[in-house]
Amino acid sequence: MHLPCSAGPRPGRILTAALLALALAACTAPQTRDTPAGDVAAAPAPVPAGPVPAPAVPTPPVPVATPSPAEARIAAERRLARARQGTAPGQVAAPVPRPLPPRVQDLPYSHVITQGAAPHPVRRVATDPVSTFSVDVDTGSYTSVRGLLQRGLAVPREAVRVEEMLNYFSYDYPRPAAGAADPFSVHAELVPSPWNPHNHLLKIGIQAADPAKDTLPPANLVFLVDVSGSMAVPQALPVVQQSLLAFVDELREQDRVSIVTYSATTRVLLASVPGDRKELIREAIRSLHASGSTAGGAGLRLAYQQARRSYIPGGINRILLATDGDFNVGVTGIDQLKQIVAAERKSGIGLSTLGVGLVRYNDALMEQIADAGDGKYSFLDSVAEGRKVLVQEFTSTLATVASDVKLQLEFNPAVVKEYRLIGYDNRQLAREDFNNDRVDAGDVGAGHRVTALYELTLQGRPGLLDEERYPANRPAAASGDTRAGELGWLKIRYKRPGEARSRLLEQAVANAPKPLAEAGADVRFAAAVAAYGQLLQGSPYLGDFGWPQVLELARSGLGADPYGQRREFLTLVQRAARRAPRELPEG
Repeated sequence: MHLPCSAGPRPGRILTAALLALALAACTAPQTRDTPAGDVAAAPAPVPAGPVPAPAVPTPPVPVATPSPAEARIAAERRLARARQGTAPGQVAAPVPRPLPPRVQDLPYSHVITQGAAPHPVRRVATDPVSTFSVDVDTGSYTSVRGLLQRGLAVPREAVRVEEMLNYFSYDYPRPAAGAADPFSVHAELVPSPWNPHNHLLKIGIQAADPAKDTLPPANLVFLVDVSGSMAVPQALPVVQQSLLAFVDELREQDRVSIVTYSATTRVLLASVPGDRKELIREAIRSLHASGSTAGGAGLRLAYQQARRSYIPGGINRILLATDGDFNVGVTGIDQLKQIVAAERKSGIGLSTLGVGLVRYNDALMEQIADAGDGKYSFLDSVAEGRKVLVQEFTSTLATVASDVKLQLEFNPAVVKEYRLIGYDNRQLAREDFNNDRVDAGDVGAGHRVTALYELTLQGRPGLLDEERYPANRPAAASGDTRAGELGWLKIRYKRPGEARSRLLEQAVANAPKPLAEAGADVRFAAAVAAYGQLLQGSPYLGDFGWPQVLELARSGLGADPYGQRREFLTLVQRAARRAPRELPEG
């Protein structure tokens, strides 16, 4: 059937035909094949699928609409990011539609995958005197929530892990003495609770030894970088690249570095080279380009294969996985991925995760596989955070001074009536697991600080639990040697790197409360951070203690603050308060 047409072609139809031709060409272009890990010494940069005007300059793919509004918004953000990159002189880029996307802060949080755990309940010492948990040095929850608040987004309760917020900050804990038998020192402080006049806060701090960088053993590092399409936004792959480039400056001659990438396929982009080949490593990092789906499980296996080939006996052998966690090809389940990582951990290869992303990232996956790999989960919401994790904390990111670290605190029933552990909700261990060396727990890196807070009700104070009606159900009063000078007995189990049997550190916790105003700035600031996290979780234990009180308490605990991290926390409190029904007063 012949359709009537105008005398000349319409410009709109020419543009439409051109776009259709490009889309068909992109669909039919051959995919880059997998490169066997052992055949490449320094593989070339990944070649993006789709037509290109010249071999060196990839053409942005024509966006494909999806049924999901959130997906459409993310695609619009990627188009803008690619369009801003421009083209080389004398080259013409394919036309890319550039509709104005909605404001980023209007995007929903529903594409961030989290996995929360129920907060610890109040426990009565007379019937449940022992608290046992695995330590945690992750900080990803703090920076992930920070990024959301800075973009004006809602923070779901499941994204808040109070211990990761506490452990983000530095505290002035005493370091272990040179030549000490144990690789860390222990500090305890007891003060009145800021939010409950009847209760106290017990802060326990662990400070690991921090050897100089030059004294660390040689490191065999594999950068495993997600280069799938979801990493194309400015808050993902570009942040990873700039962070890794800064990290390269810290590498030593005795270190070795490999780079493995994954998207729809996997490849060894750079086989193991010495740490002093800095320009070669930088060139490989700069060549990274995001496109395609996400075969994260296959990427993990290839990275471990590369790590085994360059394994350094007695050295640091670790994979640094940089990803938004959006695995969608092959092995994608958290439990399956954890099994892969846990099995490889037993061979001496650890794994740490560097999370990135704008509004789509898998927080639960990145936290849990780092735990399975005896590593740390950090979320890089900016290049500055990348420098903090990979440059300022170089030794703690790489070197482990104690593994499978477990903490157990037995409270004295003559002194403590009730207790509640704040945070570490998914780190609880059974009492019998403390002495079982086959039960995995968290690792502590060089220079790491671990902080835990308990809220306590001392004897003679009104508690949060009702008294039993029947006398036979009431706990018996303590008698005999009450050891009133002890609040409790603290035990820490840990293994030295490479050891199979744990060691035990134990000491009494003194019953020596001091007024909050006379306590150190660190304990006041830690209490403010704990209150901040609990308010974000909607905790029922804070009473009328709200955002204005958190802000005032944090200001009283600023201390020296050499990097400005505590002052930045004040702005986050203010941002969180603006989303609450009652805002902070002016000033």
